Amino acid sequence: MSVKTANERIIFGLKVKQLRLQRGFSFDQLSKLTGISLSYLNEIEKGKKFPKHDKVGQLAAALGTTTAELTDGDLGRELAPVSRLLQSNFLNELPLELFGIELSKVAEIIAAAPLQVGAFISTLLEISRSYALREENFYFAALRSYLELNANYFPELERAVESFAEQFNLPGVRPLPPRILAELLQDRYRYTIVPGGLDGEPALQSLRSVYVPDSGQLLLNGKLTPVQRSFQFGKEIAFNYLKLKERANTSSILRGRVFDEVLNHSKATYFSVALHLPLGPFTDALREFFRRERWGAAAFLDLMRRFNATPEMFYHRLTNVIPQFIGLRELFFLRFAHDRGTDDFVIDKELHLSRRHHPHENGLLEHYCRRWVSISLLQEMGEPAGDDLRIDAQRSHYYGTDDEYLCLTLARTDYPEPGKNVSVTLGLLINDALHREIAFVDDPAIPRVTVNTTCERCPIEDCRVRAAAPTVVAARDRQRAMRDALGRLG
Repeated sequence: MSVKTANERIIFGLKVKQLRLQRGFSFDQLSKLTGISLSYLNEIEKGKKFPKHDKVGQLAAALGTTTAELTDGDLGRELAPVSRLLQSNFLNELPLELFGIELSKVAEIIAAAPLQVGAFISTLLEISRSYALREENFYFAALRSYLELNANYFPELERAVESFAEQFNLPGVRPLPPRILAELLQDRYRYTIVPGGLDGEPALQSLRSVYVPDSGQLLLNGKLTPVQRSFQFGKEIAFNYLKLKERANTSSILRGRVFDEVLNHSKATYFSVALHLPLGPFTDALREFFRRERWGAAAFLDLMRRFNATPEMFYHRLTNVIPQFIGLRELFFLRFAHDRGTDDFVIDKELHLSRRHHPHENGLLEHYCRRWVSISLLQEMGEPAGDDLRIDAQRSHYYGTDDEYLCLTLARTDYPEPGKNVSVTLGLLINDALHREIAFVDDPAIPRVTVNTTCERCPIEDCRVRAAAPTVVAARDRQRAMRDALGRLG
């Protein structure tokens, strides 16, 4: 008999357990009927072992079925959702190992209460259809959880960057010239770099680069700045230096095929960011900035430009360094995208450390609070005359809670394509630790604003920037009134 996959072992184990319980057999009784040891039967039902053909026949006879029926993979109507989930290969693509979970453990949970778990899985599948959730959504959500569990700091990648810089004698001074990394790609990894290689493809103008494995060509978008080119070179070096085989060939992942692809893209991004913003000098410069008595947008911009970083590189490095070396672990990062000329604002990237903070992606097509500095900066941007980049700070107090955040936001126009603007925000929970580390937190020049999550969920009555009626609040008020009235009736 051929070696069985994990899913085949799990389905077989579930069938054995299902039939054993239907016949009213204990482990001991089935062991005596089949001659299979108690420990081995336990391993079978947990999906860890698949018996040889003769033992399968003995199990089938004892359970009142045939070998063909016992091995056909059909779990019946009651466990159909479980069967569909296992046979879809979806569980195999999830990064269970990152969280210390074995696939067999998932089988144990399913086997412990198959009907209840089956109903739960069926509900999840129905919700996913209703909200058009796809596999890649789960991959990116799993990646975000992995980053958050590790406080978005990975010593092994930091060490890899240091080793690479030492091995190839990279200059210690930043910014790092794109020419140096381009030459490494060409000489060491046999790349052919094609500047403007994507310019003849209108459909690909939102991409920064495309790697063509068969020819070894790296096709670049002709609109890239030198630092954007250098960042792409750093990512390509990371894929090769770290030996990351599973990868997307586009600069950003269009559709995650497997989790390793999403994870490796994240590792390559981290490597390139750390290469361009080295840990020691960046941490020292950040501490110096935080010692300023007054907030200054110009000084914040100078810090970013000192390392010739893009806003995305800069904010990525902030989320690496601040929790680990400044000691501020309660923070969030949000990126908003806005199509100019519309009133639509979408969170397309987020990260939460220590816990899920109040400003987060809603996913229910509601209107995010327009009091957020993340959105107000974007609203201020009209038709740009060249690159428009704006920076602001806000102390955001969340309505109905004790939570207040120092939010540092940068917004810019025409990214990643003309007509689209983005803002990136770092939010730091204001507490005793923040007051110790950031001198300008109480600067009176920083506006203090009471904010909420979405307009639909916000009861603030005098809001002059409300984009939608408080429909969720109204529905809750109606439900509360009904409960009160029912209570008065006794």
